[in-house]
Formats: sequence, structure tokens, C-alpha cells
Amino acid sequence: MGIPSKKVLITGIDGFTGIYLKQHMLSLGYQVFGTVRGTPDTPEQFQMELTDPRSIERVLNTIKPDYIVHLAAISFVGHDDTADFYRINVIGTENLLQGIINADLAPEKVLIASSANVYGNSRKTLISEDTPCEPVNHYACSKLAMEKIVANYFDKLNIIITRPFNYTGPGQAEHFLVPKIVTHFKRNAQAIELGNLDVSRDYSSVVNVVDAYEKLLVSPTVHTIVNVCSGVSVSLLEIVDTMKELTQQKMAVKVNQNFVRKDEIKTITGDNSKLVSIIGTRTNQSLSQLLESFI
Repeated sequence: MGIPSKKVLITGIDGFTGIYLKQHMLSLGYQVFGTVRGTPDTPEQFQMELTDPRSIERVLNTIKPDYIVHLAAISFVGHDDTADFYRINVIGTENLLQGIINADLAPEKVLIASSANVYGNSRKTLISEDTPCEPVNHYACSKLAMEKIVANYFDKLNIIITRPFNYTGPGQAEHFLVPKIVTHFKRNAQAIELGNLDVSRDYSSVVNVVDAYEKLLVSPTVHTIVNVCSGVSVSLLEIVDTMKELTQQKMAVKVNQNFVRKDEIKTITGDNSKLVSIIGTRTNQSLSQLLESFI
């Protein structure tokens, strides 16, 4: 169990991952605070702009967190303002780290969420942290640039960088693949329009991801990069077929050229051996269990 006197600050606490992480940390006994871009909903939330160093320092000085989990980012690959990826994901993250130093704080651990998208179209069967990074879109490029900037702070702060592979769960926005597919089945649609069909992804439940984040926070491991993944990939069509079995429905799959990405990463399967060595053996949900959690 967490220690009630320990305070955790989650940036982007109102996002998909932040909501799950908040509940998980509360269940373990931590005091949980978070930042949002809009108007705070609770006394534990604080408005903060990553592009405004003064707002960052104001929040840090108010909370004085023991742990920080940095989730706030532009995370949708199809986001239409390219510059946002770099303003928020790169410069914003450096503003946060510099803000910690300016506030003269020494948190026990700062967890920075990057992305497995930094690996790009790797031809390796299993992608480890040593796999060369070859990002193929602005989201991935911004995350890799962020990692390089963050590494410059390893000698100043106890930092761990995570590279989560794809994960999902109830409550994720419908512009992401799995919620989109599930929603079509829930309304008994006759057809669904998708982009690239020849893609496979390493999917985890968001529940498993936030559990890994908490365990990494309290581990002695610092100044390194860790994949957060299941180690197994499933194809897009497998997801559709599994939903057909679960719902006993039929649905046609059509390719919409407007959804096809030329720079689409075809197959991503993560090597989770480093993660397991730090936090221990994990039990991941099967594809069927994961999809059933939506229904």
C-alpha cells in the first residue's frame, strides 16, 4: 500500500490514462493531485499550461509532490497542428523539469511517458529498448526529441522514461482504433470504415499500464528507458473477428482511403523483459478479456 503522506502529482490527470492512474494511486493510499489545461473540477486539480513556466512553478510550489507522473501531451498521431507536438511534448516537458529544479524540489521519482512510436517501422520481431529509433511521424519525432532533452536532466533528478506500446480500455476516445471498433459493434453497425488493415499492435489494458507505472515509481530504478507492453501483438482484423465472436454480430470492413496513412507503422511487438526484471512477472489480459471489458 502507498504511504498516505506521499503526494503524487499527475500531469494530464483528466486524460484517459490520468483518470485510471488517479484511481489506482488512491486505492493504494497515496494523496493524488493533478494538472488540467481547463477549469479544475476538484480541489485536488490545478490549472497548468506546459508552455507557461510560471504556472508550472506555481503548481509545484503549492503541492511539493514526492512523485511526479508526466502524462500531459498531444497523444493523437492524427492531431492537425504539427507545431503542437513540439510545443507541448518537447518544450513543455523541459519546462516541467526545469520548473522542478527552479522550485528547489527533489521528488523521489519523476516518470515521463514517451511512446513506442519512437521505434518506427522496425523490422525486428521483438522490439527492445536497444532497438534503434526511426520515428516516421511528428508525434513520434516529438517524443524521441523529448527523451533526448529529458536525458540531460538525469544528473539532476531521479527520472525514468516509459515507452508504452498501444493500450486501451473503457473511456478511451473513439478516434482511437479499439474504441472505434467496439462502438460500431455496440450500435450494431452493418459496416465500419478503417484505414490500413495490414497492421498489428501490441495491446495492453490501461489497467495493466497504470499498475506498471506505480511499480516503476516506487522501484529503485532510475535514469533509464523501459518498454511498457504485453509482448504479444494482434492484428486489426483479429480485433474485429474477436468482437464478432463476442457479440455474435456480422460487420463488413471497408477501407477508406482518407484513413490510410502512408507512414503507418505496420507491426509493433514489444519486448517486456526489462519491465519484468524491474517490477516482476505480470499477467496481461487476453484480447477477448480486454474487448469484453468494453461491453
